[in-house]
Amino acid sequence: MGSAGDFDYDRDAPEYARTRRTDPRIAAVIHGALGPARSVVNVGAGTGSYEPADRVVVALEPSAAMRAQRPPGVAVVDGIAGQLPFGDRCFDAAMALVTVHQWPDPEGGLREMRRVRRGAVVVLTFDGDALDRFWLADYVPELIDAERRRYPSPMAIGDALGAGASVSSVPVGRDCCDGFTEAYFARPEAFLDPATRRGQSAWGFVDPDVEDRFVDQLRRDLETGTWDRRYGSMRNQQVFDGSLRLVVHVP
Repeated sequence: MGSAGDFDYDRDAPEYARTRRTDPRIAAVIHGALGPARSVVNVGAGTGSYEPADRVVVALEPSAAMRAQRPPGVAVVDGIAGQLPFGDRCFDAAMALVTVHQWPDPEGGLREMRRVRRGAVVVLTFDGDALDRFWLADYVPELIDAERRRYPSPMAIGDALGAGASVSSVPVGRDCCDGFTEAYFARPEAFLDPATRRGQSAWGFVDPDVEDRFVDQLRRDLETGTWDRRYGSMRNQQVFDGSLRLVVHVP
């Protein structure tokens, strides 16, 4: 299982909390997968998106910049996935949301999540093999190639969690408020805003001139109607079945 572990959130994600917010439909899927758990550890917790408010949550996050953007009220620990500072079976459930690709040792981190939970392990991730379903692949194939190399396959994550793990697709709503790339499948104008792109680590893995080329081309295509002639039907599409995946293991 490969992983990037190569994005510096302390340096490059000062406004993540503003653009990467909890989408209630995705939250419902995640919280449902947690089952009856009353205590949850959130590994690689970032700024706290998708942490359930009706359960006891302990967050683990190594980036000081990300910890500083978290709202008050949830205990947060400085640590890494491969060495969780918790005892065996001390949480009802463990979750890791769009973070496994950032772990230097994904298998070790997933093994640690199994160790500290009594119930479900829930992992939200992206399927690299499905990234080219999104129209962005036609504009910036370099970005798609970089992302495909970064993400461990959902099946590999499931295999690392153990027999019986399930992998399911998570549809993305047209007004999704979590600012990952596919959230804007029906709102291409959002990519013209630098703040949108700063909330997507993928852009840190393409050359600045590639990003500039994309912005210029997209702006022209929106002005001339070319984008709408090619992809305009997506503006009225309620959901997009792209690369977002939920991996769940229940012992």
